[in-house]
Amino acid sequence: MNGRICIRNEERADYEKVERLTRQAFYNQYVPGCTEHYLVRLMREHQDFIPELDYVLELDGEIVGNIMYTKSRLTDEAGNEKEILTFGPVSVAPACQRQGYGKMLMERSFQRAAELGYDAVVIFGSPANYVSRGFQSCKKYGVSLENGKYPAGMLVKELVPGALAGHRWVYRESPAMGFSQEDALRYDETLEKMEKKTGLPSQEEFYIISHSFLE
Repeated sequence: MNGRICIRNEERADYEKVERLTRQAFYNQYVPGCTEHYLVRLMREHQDFIPELDYVLELDGEIVGNIMYTKSRLTDEAGNEKEILTFGPVSVAPACQRQGYGKMLMERSFQRAAELGYDAVVIFGSPANYVSRGFQSCKKYGVSLENGKYPAGMLVKELVPGALAGHRWVYRESPAMGFSQEDALRYDETLEKMEKKTGLPSQEEFYIISHSFLE
């Protein structure tokens, strides 16, 4: 890892660069093409978006990474609601992946999130990518979807130890995540052409994880 690194909050002047970075980072990773860049575009205007946790990572003055958060919610068995966090997308330029930049963005944002009073984060992703950052299976924390299922890819991190102890929780993501896939694809068609690929190993891995549940 060489070069001068700066992690700072995203500014309006960064928006186009971050959207382009997100598109490059996710294109063909999980499905042919991607929609994450469209989500980034919408998230910033949503009431659940948290600007204080929107960070970019610069390497020698160029943005090569970004992380964004929305508020999400847990409801316990008594109907009490807790406001928590969900991050995503986390984007790192393809040429800079697997070099620790995503880890840096996560750690900086975890520290700031705790300072802001948040005590837990729930995400969806491959356990192989996040267990080393302190995430564990949602089932270990009693966090399920509304249908009572425990997705293998739903992961939980307590920012405050014991924050979720003693309860069973139902997770509800922000409405910001409920965007139209059709609108996202139409938006993508207006951008620079990128080749959509199918049958990639990362796409099969995503399919398996996203359709797996814990008993």
